[in-house]
Amino acid sequence: MAPVLVTGESGTGKELIARALHACSHRADGPFVAVNCGAIPADLLESELFGHRRGAFTGANADKPGLFQAAAGGTLFLDEVSDLPLPMQVKLLRALQERAVRPVGATAEEAVDVRIVSATHKDLARLVQTGQFRHDLYYRLNVIPIHAPALRDHPDDLAAIAHAVLAQLARRDGLAQVPTLSPAALQQLRAHPFPGNVRELENLLERALALHPGPVLEAHAFLPPTQSPLPPTATPD
Repeated sequence: MAPVLVTGESGTGKELIARALHACSHRADGPFVAVNCGAIPADLLESELFGHRRGAFTGANADKPGLFQAAAGGTLFLDEVSDLPLPMQVKLLRALQERAVRPVGATAEEAVDVRIVSATHKDLARLVQTGQFRHDLYYRLNVIPIHAPALRDHPDDLAAIAHAVLAQLARRDGLAQVPTLSPAALQQLRAHPFPGNVRELENLLERALALHPGPVLEAHAFLPPTQSPLPPTATPD
């Protein structure tokens, strides 16, 4: 039940870590529910997380369970938890402390059995210092911290990650075999800074596979689009 806070730059695979935590826990048979806290309008957050009762507000024509209830018996993944507005942080703190939520329009709380894994690409401790994130919620979420390193910080893993991504793309596209990287291609990728981390690597591999199909991807498949060799253009007479 211990909450986990996963930190790291965008594109480092924080949700993948959260899913692995869920799969390795005694809650693996339960649901894994992911929500991006920054993607839900502030006025809808409470209803989305805790649910609402019929007639609680205009348009609430029926009772609706929230994401906490949907994740019962499993894991609720709060991605970009740093984007929660302060009033919602107070309500989330109470839900974590009491292990219960009060749907919008309800008069009583409902017990919920969920494990919380949250993630952020921001420096949450600094946000606490500047008053943008509640210190009590920070300590409630940050029981077990996990840091997802930037791809540039573990280049030796690039080959294995690239192979896993290519295997996924091969399954998706129905390829008979998984494409491989030539030594020159792998060397070129290792020299890339990857500001977008694994997400950027996925983008480069998908583009290379689409434009240069074949069993082996060579270094020229990873030239930036502006540097891709183009056939000479015909000049008008």
